[in-house]
Parts: sequence; structure tokens; C-alpha cells
Amino acid sequence: MNFMHNDDLGKLILRLSVGFLMLFHGYAKLIHGIGFIEGVVTNAGLPAIMAYGVYIGEIVAPIFLIIGFKVRISALIIAFTMFNAILLVHLNDIFTTTKTGAWGIELPMLFLLSSLAIVFLGSGKYIITKK
Repeated sequence: MNFMHNDDLGKLILRLSVGFLMLFHGYAKLIHGIGFIEGVVTNAGLPAIMAYGVYIGEIVAPIFLIIGFKVRISALIIAFTMFNAILLVHLNDIFTTTKTGAWGIELPMLFLLSSLAIVFLGSGKYIITKK
């Protein structure tokens, strides 16, 4: 096997990157609560209980990505979470740039699109659980 052409290693790096980086966002919500998200959800006319879904999208699904369990479903949940984050929190940032020239929704889109890539690519062979 040529080390530079290892699709499974590439999938592992992508999974670990999305999983660990998203987990930091979930950890912050565990520590500081989800009051902000509850406000955003209720202002959008949705039930406040839906705000608790952020724990699934930013803690449970990322852990599953990291360990390689139900990877496609977990990645889809993260993509759905980021789609909703863009709609509910970052909608006004779509046509903006930051002081450094980055797209206003660069990070949420990176998570969304990377998660979609995992949905289509799958887990690769480096997983803790069997397929």
C-alpha cells in the first residue's frame, strides 16, 4: 500500500477533525448552558425543547464520528445541526466578510460541508466498531 494514497487514513483525519472540533462547541454548551440557543429557537417560533438537540449534534454525534460508530448518520446529524445554526444564528452573515477577509459563515459552512463529505465517503476502515 502506498502511504500517500490511503483513502482510509484520509477519512479518519476528516472524521477526527470534524468530530473533535465540533466537540469543543458542544463542551462549551455543557459548561455555559444553552440559554442563547433556547432564545434563538423560541424567537423563530419553535418549541424551546428543540434547543436541546444541540447536545446531540455537538456532543453525541461528534463522539460517534471519532470512534467510528454510525458514522454516516452522525455526520448527517452534524450537517443538519450546522444548517440550522446558519438559518437561525448566521443568516445575516451570509453576505458578509470578517475583518480578516473570511466569509461570514465560513466555519459553519466548513462543518456542514465536511460533514456532508463524510456522509458520502463513509467511515473508512479505521473504526472501533465493526460495520
